[in-house]
Amino acid sequence: MKPFFSFAVPCCDVEPYIEECLQSILNQSFQDWECILGIETSKDRTEEIIRKMTAGDPRFRIFTGPRSGSCSVPRNTGIDMAKGEYIIFLDGDDTIADGCLERLHEKICANPGADLYPCAIVVNDEIAGKNELRDNYGADAPAEMNGIESALYLDRRLHGSFCPMLQLTVHRREFLVEYGLKCIPGLRHQDSEFSPRALYFAKRVVPLHEPFYLYRIRPNSVQTKAKGADYFMKDWAIITKSLLAFYGKVSREDGFDAHVVPGWIHQWFSRMNYMWFSPKAQRNISREKRVEWLKFIFEDGFDSYNRMMKYGTISQRIVAFHVRMFVKCPALRWYAELFFRFYFNLAERKRPEQTEQLCTSIPPQNGSAAQNP
Repeated sequence: MKPFFSFAVPCCDVEPYIEECLQSILNQSFQDWECILGIETSKDRTEEIIRKMTAGDPRFRIFTGPRSGSCSVPRNTGIDMAKGEYIIFLDGDDTIADGCLERLHEKICANPGADLYPCAIVVNDEIAGKNELRDNYGADAPAEMNGIESALYLDRRLHGSFCPMLQLTVHRREFLVEYGLKCIPGLRHQDSEFSPRALYFAKRVVPLHEPFYLYRIRPNSVQTKAKGADYFMKDWAIITKSLLAFYGKVSREDGFDAHVVPGWIHQWFSRMNYMWFSPKAQRNISREKRVEWLKFIFEDGFDSYNRMMKYGTISQRIVAFHVRMFVKCPALRWYAELFFRFYFNLAERKRPEQTEQLCTSIPPQNGSAAQNP
C-alpha cells in the first residue's frame, strides 16, 4: 500500500539541524509516511548523520547528487520518487510540530481529494529571537475555493506581496504529476514561480489553518548571507520571464479565466518594478546591470506583457509604458528613471501603513507548536 504522506527533504550542509529534522518525523504519532532525502554534496557530516539515523528503516529513501544551488532539484526528484498520496516539502534545517501528521490526516480525510491544502507556519527567527505564526488564509477565508479564487483572495488579503511557500501547503501528488509542476533547477525563491502555476491549475483548495511547519531563520542561510542589492536579481529575472511565458501559454488555451490576470499583474510586476526602478535600486544597482536583466526578461518581446497590461489599471499601464521605454529606448532611460523616482516617492506618501506579511506574534510556550524544539 502507498503511504499517506511523502516527505521530500533537500539536504546540503545541514549537519547542525538534520538530526532534529528527522527526529521530528520519527516522533510523530501518525506513522503512515515515507521520507525521501535528497543529499547534495556537503562540506560537513550531513550524509553521515542521515545514513546513521535512517539505517534499517525502509520508510527512508536516499538519493545523492552534486550541489545544484537551491532546493529545486531535490524537490523535483522527490516528486518523481514519491509513492504517497500527499507530498510535504520539508527543508533539512526545519522541523514539523509534534502530533501534526495525525491532525493533518484527520483534516484531510474530513475533506478529501483537494489538490492543495494550505496550512500555517511557525517562524522561529533565531536572529531576532522571536517566534511568529503565519497563516496566509484568514478567518474570513472560504472553507473551499478553486485555485483562481484562492489566488485572488490572497492578492486582496496580502496586497500583492504574497508568496505562498511550498512548505506551507500539502500537495496531492497526482495533481503535481498531472500538470508537470516542478521547480526551476538552481532557482532560489522557487515558491514565487511555482505557486502561481499550482494555484492556477488547482480545482480544489482547502485551507486547513494547521500550524504544522516549524521554519527556521538562521544567520548562515542563503537568504541571510545574501550581500549586494542585486544578489537575487538574476533569480527574479528568471521568475518573471518564466511566469510571462506561462501566461502566454495558458492565456491562449480554451477556457482561460481572465479574472486572474489583474491579480497576476499586481503580484508579478510590483516586485519587478521595485527591484529594477525604486530609488534604492537606482542608487545601488548600475543601470547596465538593470538593463541586462530586463532585456533577458523581455528577450522574446513584449507580446505577453502587453496583453496582460490590457487588464491593468491606468496607472499600471503608464508604468508599463515607462518599463518598455527603459528597455527599448537607450536615449530615454534617464527619463524613465526620473519618472520612477517620482512614482515611488508619490506611492510612498500615499501608501497606508501595512505589513508585507500578515503575522501574529506569539510568545514561546513550553510544549506548544510555536516553539522550535
